[in-house]
Amino acid sequence: MSELICKDLTLGYENNALVEGLSFEVKKGDYLCIVGENGTGKSTLMRTILHLQKPMGGTIEYGDDLKSTEIGYLPQQTLVQRDFPASVREVVLSGCQAKTGFRPFYTKDEKALAKKNMERLGIENLSKRCYRELSGGQQQRVLLARALCATEKMLLLDEPVSGLDPKVTADMYKMIKKLNDDGISIIMISHDIYSAVKYASHILHIGNDTFFGTVKEYKKTKLGKLYLDEEGGKEND
Repeated sequence: MSELICKDLTLGYENNALVEGLSFEVKKGDYLCIVGENGTGKSTLMRTILHLQKPMGGTIEYGDDLKSTEIGYLPQQTLVQRDFPASVREVVLSGCQAKTGFRPFYTKDEKALAKKNMERLGIENLSKRCYRELSGGQQQRVLLARALCATEKMLLLDEPVSGLDPKVTADMYKMIKKLNDDGISIIMISHDIYSAVKYASHILHIGNDTFFGTVKEYKKTKLGKLYLDEEGGKEND
């Protein structure tokens, strides 16, 4: 059964449609990479899935006992977020806010969950450090741990390796794949086509031409071959 079903979506702002007629499904344990040129509506799609904005048309449905409040989200970082003056523990704990309701405090279980996710991502030793003093890779691990505090079902990741050096990027991809292997469904926006086809189970390509299917199917299409060739050319420049 599918956790997320998007049917005939039209996405955009006011009267400006970025993408039309978009349909795809995500089943439990899938690893979906969303690829395509800038400005084609990838981040808009994520915000729409999270109910941060409404679709201009079409529907988004949740199944397999998934609720919209049970989706963890790692957005693109801004300069303001990178300079956030809080401890690592405080940032990770804030991922539990959807569970607290009107409570002005975190429960023992929520604190234990934050500790578990810091251990899971290898950052428990940083728990008392100030978030803004960390490296870019460490900050992304903190934000990923924060997102995990909101879910054990589905993670939405918007360019999680943007601005990271190659080694840290490789480590982050491996970490995300491990979470997927543990049963968490992944939806990730990526400009790195090669890593997308290496780790993902499915590809959603948004643009003038749209594709949704398995990685194996994507590699056989003219669209997939074109973009993989282009990325190969860039690496050899």
